[in-house]
Amino acid sequence: MLRRLLPLAAVAVLPACSLAPAYQKPDVGPLPTAYAGQTSEGLWSPAHPADTATRGPWWSVYGDDQLDHLEQQLDNNNPSLSVALARYDAARAIVGELRSDMYPQLGVGASATRNRQSDNRPLRGSNQPNEYSANTLGFGASYELDLWGRVRNEVAAGKAEATAAAGDLASVKLSLEAQLADLYVRLRGFDVQDRILKDTLDAYQQGLALTQRRFEGGIASGLDVSRAKTQLADAEAQVSEVEGQRALTEHAIASLVGVPASNFSLPPGGAALSVPAIPLGVPSLLLERRPDIAAAERRMFAANAEIGVARAAFFPRLSLSAAFGWQDTGMGSLLSAGNRYWALGPELAMSLFDGGLRHAKVQAAQANLDAAAGQYREVVLGAFQQVEDNLTLLQQLGKEAKQQDEAASSARDSQTIATNRYREGAVNYLDVVTAQTATLQAERSAELVRTRRLQASVDLIRALGGGWDAAQLPAADMAATGSMSRAR
Repeated sequence: MLRRLLPLAAVAVLPACSLAPAYQKPDVGPLPTAYAGQTSEGLWSPAHPADTATRGPWWSVYGDDQLDHLEQQLDNNNPSLSVALARYDAARAIVGELRSDMYPQLGVGASATRNRQSDNRPLRGSNQPNEYSANTLGFGASYELDLWGRVRNEVAAGKAEATAAAGDLASVKLSLEAQLADLYVRLRGFDVQDRILKDTLDAYQQGLALTQRRFEGGIASGLDVSRAKTQLADAEAQVSEVEGQRALTEHAIASLVGVPASNFSLPPGGAALSVPAIPLGVPSLLLERRPDIAAAERRMFAANAEIGVARAAFFPRLSLSAAFGWQDTGMGSLLSAGNRYWALGPELAMSLFDGGLRHAKVQAAQANLDAAAGQYREVVLGAFQQVEDNLTLLQQLGKEAKQQDEAASSARDSQTIATNRYREGAVNYLDVVTAQTATLQAERSAELVRTRRLQASVDLIRALGGGWDAAQLPAADMAATGSMSRAR
């Protein structure tokens, strides 16, 4: 028996081969040496070596304690983040299922039955009883020799999918953080607009009081008073519109941080946010700083391993099995030496004809690899577009902001001149109304541009991967055993 088992043992210890193609990271073509929208205006800058390391909470560049607190709430309470975390945990559990095939399967069984056999049972002996007992206690073991790498490729694919799920979790987290920051920027923009409008209301009320006094003194006409009232009412309507939009934005923030909108409120902000300086780094670093790119690359690796699984089906499956136990008819001691039974030997199985099933599975696996490669290139190209879009937007909005600030300053000067000349009786109130309307519009437009610049900066940080880095992905072995905190 030992001589028979030695060849099998030798086969078991031989290094098994893998039928998966040699994996190569997908080629996305030549990468640019610098971003086309990069300028030297101080809003963004080339990254120094330290800038490419993990920077912690990326939203801290805005220097707002309330935003810091909200982002922490999102990290702890957002339901969408819980869904992504659960999917990552499920992917890790699947790796455990696949890896179990790499080890022997052991089992134990016991039974105690009372049986009656048919009088006409084929080949029944004349001296056999009609009724008898059967007691069995047995142990079994089986182990598949992974000669062609099927199990190892399944495990490798499962680990890659789990790592990709970790990248998906980081992508969802970054997206939700950026969405929250965008809403917070918009809300603070509404606060600034509300202050502008309420300051304007004070000026309009003073203008209406002046016009009414002049009307009562016979200097101004009723038309001037009507114009002043119309302008005041229009400004009050704009205040209501801004406050309504702010409330809706506040409700959206409440949902993101996991709080019912009815129980959530944010007080008006103090100092206005400013556009931060953002280190860009070289374009090639984008492949390491975007979790969605890392996830797409891991899925391509998994698809490559699945080709090896499909190819292994063309070769025989060799397994070893063993059984040992005791069996008797209920008489005497079950565990006595005479009641022993055992079995040991190899098993070989191979499909000879399957109607093209295995060929189709290999073709499907190759097609999945091609699709994964195309998806990877699509994600990479989309990432570069997002960076360039937001760089261009920031650059143009920076110019627009300067021009709009100049327009607002000129409008305020015109308003002052028109108001003074009206007091002197040199112009009618229509000139004052026109100047005040232009000033309010210019100031609100300047604030809208500033808010859009802040939103574009949030989108740029998100496009650059935030503070994330590919080193934060769990290693292949950790993907199956380690847990991933929501705070990552």
